[in-house]
Amino acid sequence: MIRSQICDLLGIRCPVFQGGMAWIADGKLAAAVSEGGGLGIIASGNAPGGYVREQIHEARKRTNKPFGVNIMLMSPYADEVAEVAAEEKVAVVTTGAGNPSRFMKQWEEAGIKVIPVVASVALARLMQRTGASAVIAEGGESGGHIGDLSTMVLVPQVADAVSIPVIAAGGIADGRGMAASLMLGACGVQMGTRFLSAAECTISPVYKQKILQAGDLCTMVTGKRLGHPVRSLRTPFAREYLKQEYGGASDEELEKLGTGALRRAVVDGDVKNGCFLAGQSAAMVKKIQPAAEIVREVAEEAEKILQGAGAWIM
Repeated sequence: MIRSQICDLLGIRCPVFQGGMAWIADGKLAAAVSEGGGLGIIASGNAPGGYVREQIHEARKRTNKPFGVNIMLMSPYADEVAEVAAEEKVAVVTTGAGNPSRFMKQWEEAGIKVIPVVASVALARLMQRTGASAVIAEGGESGGHIGDLSTMVLVPQVADAVSIPVIAAGGIADGRGMAASLMLGACGVQMGTRFLSAAECTISPVYKQKILQAGDLCTMVTGKRLGHPVRSLRTPFAREYLKQEYGGASDEELEKLGTGALRRAVVDGDVKNGCFLAGQSAAMVKKIQPAAEIVREVAEEAEKILQGAGAWIM
């Protein structure tokens, strides 16, 4: 199976990360991915520290392999969750939606590897200077909060700009995407949308079915006006939000409209009022299968492709 420097750095068998998806990536899913040889990640989203601690303990009941916690730095609970991660001494912290510099010393003292998500070369360089162990270069094909650059152009530029390992993310759902990412200079991949179909993923059956039925033009981007663009499935909620966004609604009205929308999708499967986050790779997700099988399938396909091209030396 494919190995790279990130495997040795983190003590994992396969350079496949599971994305930190708010309300979705819990301790059960993270443990399943880590047991399968990848790096499972618990998402904190806007949850308080107590919830995150519970999920860390849940993951530890299910695996003794390394796993991580994703901290959304815009969350009102970011400081609290950062402290929980340090106290629990999780193996890895990934971060999104901001600059984690103020937490770096605290995490370093706890022995945590910090791997921020970046959407630009400038942020990647800054994260290297502040002590990040690696970075996740995430293109705009991904689900949830997105940047401007596509994965194809972001990954090689980040790989050229920093000397720490680079993980590619955004639009990757199979071995072809992983092989391409490695050729672009990454040493591993992060997938979110693909793991929505994992058997251990506890999202609403409606959510899973919408992913399995997705087509190539299944997603859209909202929130640009507020400066926080988000990619999600084309649903009545997403269309109404876009209509309001450019139809005269105030920022406060848009914030109110979006509040709780993700939870309504994940927990309730509410197509009318829920925000179903998904990346452009949703159309490539065809079946529900165990998380460990997803990790193995993607890595084995990538290995065959690269060996066939004479590009990967084991």
